[in-house]
Amino acid sequence: MTGNNVVQAVELKVMAAKTVREAYLELVLDFENSSGNKVSTIWGGTEGLAKRISGGEVVDIVLIAAPNIDKLIMEGRLVAGGRADIAKSGVGIALRTGLPKPDISSAEAVKRAVLAAASVTYSTGPSGFYIADLFKKMGIADQIKDKVRQPASGAPLGELVAHEDADLGFEQISNLLHVKGIDYLGPLPPDIQNITVYSAGVHSAAPAPNAARALVTFFTSPEAGSIIRKMGMDPVSAP
Repeated sequence: MTGNNVVQAVELKVMAAKTVREAYLELVLDFENSSGNKVSTIWGGTEGLAKRISGGEVVDIVLIAAPNIDKLIMEGRLVAGGRADIAKSGVGIALRTGLPKPDISSAEAVKRAVLAAASVTYSTGPSGFYIADLFKKMGIADQIKDKVRQPASGAPLGELVAHEDADLGFEQISNLLHVKGIDYLGPLPPDIQNITVYSAGVHSAAPAPNAARALVTFFTSPEAGSIIRKMGMDPVSAP
């Protein structure tokens, strides 16, 4: 039975970067249980998902790296002024299980580890752009170019390391903590660390804008912070 005071449940469609997957899934389950709404998710890499939205695909919410959210807002694809910063993640280093663990305590140590590795991989997303530039600044990009292996956009980099396609991998920390077959060595040293902020935006043509805004608000709530931290990221406040 329905009436004027009954709120109809909706199904929200979200595009989200795989980096936030572990925390996101737990948060969405809590949201679904408390709101009665359902959420379906399209996973991918930041760059690939941003291209889909730029190309005209419509969802309710996009959750990817903050610079890409800003670009989509400028394009008019996402609601102006609606960027909500959800979580931030640094870059970590992974090694295939069984290999000798290198020193990564300093920038120079990381450089030596990269030069010594038989093969190296980094993502095609925000952290990968940073790592590629870092290797150029270290002066080793040309030396290692023949041993760099890169996954497709959004593909699980940790599995490349685990399956012997690469010895050493650089990726968002949250993407490395739950992968079997690799040893998480730790974050990049502070002097060369890079933090990526992951943000959400409501689509300008969202089919369910009110429910979408409610989910984004839920992502930024104090209750969400402990879940985000547990999954290897840190919560951030809105800009």
